[in-house]
Amino acid sequence: MAQKIWTGSIGFGLVNIPVSVLPGESREELDFTLLDERDMSPIGYRKVSKRTGKEVPRNRIVRGFEYAKGRYVLVTDADLRRASPERTRRIDILAFTDHSEVDPRYYDRPYYLEPAAGGEKGYALFREALQRTGKIAIATVVMRTRQYLAAVIARDSVLVLDLLRYPSELRDPGKLALPSENLKRLGISGKEVGMAERLVDEMAAPWDPSKYRDEYQDELMSFIKKRAKTGEVEEVEEPPKPKKGEVIDIMDLLKRSVDRAGDGRARHRRRKAG
Repeated sequence: MAQKIWTGSIGFGLVNIPVSVLPGESREELDFTLLDERDMSPIGYRKVSKRTGKEVPRNRIVRGFEYAKGRYVLVTDADLRRASPERTRRIDILAFTDHSEVDPRYYDRPYYLEPAAGGEKGYALFREALQRTGKIAIATVVMRTRQYLAAVIARDSVLVLDLLRYPSELRDPGKLALPSENLKRLGISGKEVGMAERLVDEMAAPWDPSKYRDEYQDELMSFIKKRAKTGEVEEVEEPPKPKKGEVIDIMDLLKRSVDRAGDGRARHRRRKAG
């Protein structure tokens, strides 16, 4: 079972619903060890004093905020809670809105909310209200050392706390070198647009996340296992890069892509029929 990383309550009007916050994601990443290439000994990192160069024991390390050059205010975990006791233990509901109104770029990281002792009824009531109205709750929550904007969303039987980005945290795409929306100026014909739409239709499929996995990590793990077994691997040729100034026939590529997608669908239908 995942470890609880926060406990407090959902503030829903005058109602307080005691909850715990648990991670909603589990990332599987390859864990590489940094080595000294001369003797393959693992590299370790020590926390040392910049003044003396000597290692500092963990129990002597404190947290400080530099408010002037070389001058610090010490801040403990207790101080973080004491600075605003209510905010550090409460998910404050600010408003309710339609899920579709929140741009996907704002979503950052999901967490699960679990009712704490005595919070089951309030949890179920709040979940039911969200499901019946089709709304999501916009809230604020303090975790660690900052206040987050968040969305509380009812997904089946669980309430999900999705941390959101603030608008200031998103870069302005207007500064990117993007092509004009004037297709005629770009030399894009109506036939090319139609063929692109046809390719989209051919590749359309219901969203099924179970169909997808990190294929690169699988291939990388296979590469590592082979090297561990034989000590060598085959050289992989890089795909050729298009020459600068080379004119690419988009229409031809689209036609071939549509044909390939259609062939794939036909094979899938034959397998199901057989």
